Amino acid sequence: MTPSENPDPAAGPAASEPRKAQPAPETPSVANLAEGYAAKAGLHRSKNGNIDVLKSAGGVQGIAETIVPGLVFLVTFTITRDLTLSLVGALAAAAAFTVARLVQRRPLTQALAGVVGVGISAWLANTTGKAEDFYVPGFFTNAAYIAGMVLSIALRWPIAGLLFGFIRNEGLDWRKDPARVRAYRLGTWVIVGVLALRLLVQVPLYFMGEQGLAALATTRLLMGTPLYILGVWVAWLITRPAVPAVDRPAASRPGGPPQP
Repeated sequence: MTPSENPDPAAGPAASEPRKAQPAPETPSVANLAEGYAAKAGLHRSKNGNIDVLKSAGGVQGIAETIVPGLVFLVTFTITRDLTLSLVGALAAAAAFTVARLVQRRPLTQALAGVVGVGISAWLANTTGKAEDFYVPGFFTNAAYIAGMVLSIALRWPIAGLLFGFIRNEGLDWRKDPARVRAYRLGTWVIVGVLALRLLVQVPLYFMGEQGLAALATTRLLMGTPLYILGVWVAWLITRPAVPAVDRPAASRPGGPPQP
């Protein structure tokens, strides 16, 4: 035996054993990506297994973060007719929520997104000198969401299924059931309808100029988070899985005992 073939006794038994190949890192599957998307979307499940709509919207503070800056802009401009002061007020309101989250040591994602959104809107309105342009970025954001959801329906990966499927512990198994796919496509269309309704109502008000500003700002507040929450809740209800017959109460099954 050559020296290279003779194991070193001091090295222990492990040295004489061939090294095992390290497993290759797993490539994220579609299920992993979908689950991550559902988690990042911020949807939460309540204790009874339903979607917690209020918590999913960020709670009371999260809803306030989406409403207050626009409300401050509307009230300030209505009273003062000073565009610069109104834009500064809206930015200050958005920044205040970020500071509040810092003090509370809560995640800053939603608040920072709000500051960025208000900042872009304020920059555009200040550049054009038109108060109604404060709401233009929201139109493009809305249209982008509509396009993404319609694309998900066309690809048979409806967004409602990706979001609700993991809350219901369905994972991606719903894609194996044509009835569930149809239900989630319908649920996604409901959310698309909410987003499209915003544009149908608000865009004509925008083209009215300053005369339609008050109505545009008011509908933006009413058709923002509150209407979106309603749309998500309706989508959740109409995509509920059918209850198997074995899980129904005996009185509700054919041939079961009559109800008292």
